[in-house]
Amino acid sequence: MTALFESFLSSWEAQEAFSERKFVEAMLRFEAALARSQATVGLIPESSAQSIVGTCKVELFDVPKVVRESGRAGSAAIPLIRMLKGTVALFNPEAAAHVHFGSTSQDVIDTAMALLTRDALQQIERDLDPLVDALLALAERHAATPMLARTLLQPASVTSLGLKCAGWAAPLLRSRRRLREGARQALQLQLGGSVGTLAEMGARGAEVATLMARELGLAVPAGPWHTQRDEWVALGCELGILTGSLGKIAKDMALLNQYEVGEVMEPAAQGRGGSSSMPHKRNPAAAMVALAAAQRAPQRVAALLACMPQEHERSLGLWQAELAEWPQLLMSAHGSVRALAEAVPGLRVDAQRMRANLDSVRSSQPDEAARAWFAPELAEHAGRMAQAQACAMRREMQAQADG
Repeated sequence: MTALFESFLSSWEAQEAFSERKFVEAMLRFEAALARSQATVGLIPESSAQSIVGTCKVELFDVPKVVRESGRAGSAAIPLIRMLKGTVALFNPEAAAHVHFGSTSQDVIDTAMALLTRDALQQIERDLDPLVDALLALAERHAATPMLARTLLQPASVTSLGLKCAGWAAPLLRSRRRLREGARQALQLQLGGSVGTLAEMGARGAEVATLMARELGLAVPAGPWHTQRDEWVALGCELGILTGSLGKIAKDMALLNQYEVGEVMEPAAQGRGGSSSMPHKRNPAAAMVALAAAQRAPQRVAALLACMPQEHERSLGLWQAELAEWPQLLMSAHGSVRALAEAVPGLRVDAQRMRANLDSVRSSQPDEAARAWFAPELAEHAGRMAQAQACAMRREMQAQADG
């Protein structure tokens, strides 16, 4: 039942990225990299590493059983490692003692979460780029298309649709830049052992961490971040900001989509946005998804922040609570990006309705107010601003792509 309510507010890719199977697979990638790296530096025999690596295949494990037993064990890593040791022992009993050597369950889980988060962030960027491009195309195409500006939900002066679209795009482009930087800082290997000292690996611990990070494509941390969650939570905050910016676009689109306004409409598609009883009604389904995400994301971010005061070297309860919130935040963010990326390129713009709404307000004003607030030059000025902003953002997109 949970999947039913989650699926239409997220994307199948994001849900799959954090599926039980994918998470177990990521934990096994950690264990395989650990064994390979330890064998390279001589901490465990090469024969043990080969046996462990050859067994770290998700199809060899009962994933639902790992999930069922994780509640009693207090961690998904504990039953998985027990099963891994048992399976390795069937073929190489001596190698079983070298499974998970010098590591701890949080090392496995944090690293697995970093790997899955990297995949989810790539999915977000793949949809964010065409969304920004579509908004800039609208900004350029409708740079001087006049429309009512609204303040406090009331008609105000004149602006242009192009300038509004440029305003929608700008924070998304800034989020794209900050997310990349945040990911560079936060997507790190976790390896500290039971109390963060890597004591069992002796002088070889740092070398093992470097080799593992290189194999997994993660950054090498200055030290274990078991209870130092600042970079990780900062990335979560950036996801929350992105989701809020997407929600702002969605709210504007929904208001402009109202029948009584009718200036911008989401594209019609088979099975999308229709009403079960009223044929004249067209629901803004993409805006709905993005608005729902914008409502949910702040609670997830708040939970991440609330979980930061973690005790000593390893936390009881706070780290575990953070884990439960993290995938939901990424799923909401990607659901929002995906919904708008599908809708914005096909937005239906009714320039005549915009003009009619503008003329209706202007005609109700005294001549002096009408000349001051609805002069044609104002739309032209907004159009020049839209073109300049769109041009600058195109350059920024290119610079980000080149960087």
